[in-house]
Amino acid sequence: MKPVRVRFAPSPTGYLHIGGLRTALYDYLFASAMKGKLILRIEDTDQSREVEGAATSLINTLHQLGIDFDEGPGIGGEFQPYTQSQRLELYKYHAQKLIDSGNAYYCFCSSETLTAMREEQQSQGQFVKYDRRCLQLSTDEITARLAKGERHVIRLKMPDHRLFSFDDLIRDKVEMESSQSDDQVLVKSDGFPTYHLAAVVDDHYMQISHVIRGEEWLSSTPKHLWLYECFGWEAPIWVHLPLILATDRSKLSKRMNDVSVESYLTKGYLKEALLNFVVLLGWHTSDDREIFTLEEMCAAFSLDRVNKAGAIFDLTKLDWMNGHYMRSLPLETIAERCEPYFLSSGFDISNRDKFMKCVDVARERCTLLPEIVDYSKMFYAKAELSTEDKDLMQNPESQKVLKWFAEELPKAMPLNADKVQELTKLCTTNLGIKGKALYTPLRLALINQAHGPDLPNTFAILGDQEAIDRINRYVVK
Repeated sequence: MKPVRVRFAPSPTGYLHIGGLRTALYDYLFASAMKGKLILRIEDTDQSREVEGAATSLINTLHQLGIDFDEGPGIGGEFQPYTQSQRLELYKYHAQKLIDSGNAYYCFCSSETLTAMREEQQSQGQFVKYDRRCLQLSTDEITARLAKGERHVIRLKMPDHRLFSFDDLIRDKVEMESSQSDDQVLVKSDGFPTYHLAAVVDDHYMQISHVIRGEEWLSSTPKHLWLYECFGWEAPIWVHLPLILATDRSKLSKRMNDVSVESYLTKGYLKEALLNFVVLLGWHTSDDREIFTLEEMCAAFSLDRVNKAGAIFDLTKLDWMNGHYMRSLPLETIAERCEPYFLSSGFDISNRDKFMKCVDVARERCTLLPEIVDYSKMFYAKAELSTEDKDLMQNPESQKVLKWFAEELPKAMPLNADKVQELTKLCTTNLGIKGKALYTPLRLALINQAHGPDLPNTFAILGDQEAIDRINRYVVK
């Protein structure tokens, strides 16, 4: 059996898409399970769409998520370079081989000619494809037009009336007629190859054993199989992943949905939750387990449990999963990831004991990292009370509660949960005040709002002296 070698081959045209993350993750998990190699290849042959810095950003995002590569740009490997714009001579050589063998041809048609052709075919209800008018050009005419520097592309000549049959690890046997495939452009007018030629050439020379990619590439597989046949090469094993769908079952799109992995990380989703959620977009275990660490995914993953049907991107489930990890990961981990959000909000978190206790209480009630900061404002920012709350704090009953605690708290220091509970019971006994009449003024004094964590946690987060100082602020002398 050939060694397992899989590749993740993104185009540096922007951010990492959720679908791209799933492909990279499945590549990573499959390579790990099969003791194989994971290769990163940057497919930057569409120069008009390349975004500066996108490749570096993409690699950094994957590294941040825990997905690293065995070979690739900046890593090295036996088959470098791993950036396609640095491999142009190789594609040029193979394009010429196809021309020489009669399996590809020059096309000089302008964009206007091609548009008119497509519109005519559509008006007649025909399958839209190139009509091969340039295939009829004589050798002399082609030579003359090339000598004049006329703009041209190189097209693959697909066979007529050919049934392509291939096995897909997810879809079993697939059959497609060649009549449903266009004579694909292999080399564009700028001299750069298209995906179809470059990917096939690179997958061969990089000894890729399995091509794991999205379902949208399924219809292109006959073209790729034909290229392998033309070159006399063995094709890889095909794995076409199901579509990722929005909740209305439409295809998850960049225009209609938030599909940027970086966006979800910035919003405060945890990498553990994001990976766990994405791995289940098409894959499941026999017991339908839902919570996995990355290490557990590596141990459990297999391609034979990937579904054919589209996977629903359910944000409600992602939120639930993020909440689970918010509460189950070590407190130190959550605190470390929260810290930048606290600092950007201008909060002084130099008191680490207060900060850690605050995060511990808040994470039980929050879904995203920034929500912990919002929840914690009561302990860091001194908000102004409303007129109604100010009036409540001035009434005789509220003042009795505040004065009682202001006098009794210093005697009970250092405070702990048991002492705080005993003090609230004792206050009720001594003053005959209970329920909202007791808790509301106390909370308004401590955290400037009527609702929040229980009093033992509130006192623990603020610390003894700060709690007393906050109460004294509202005692009328």
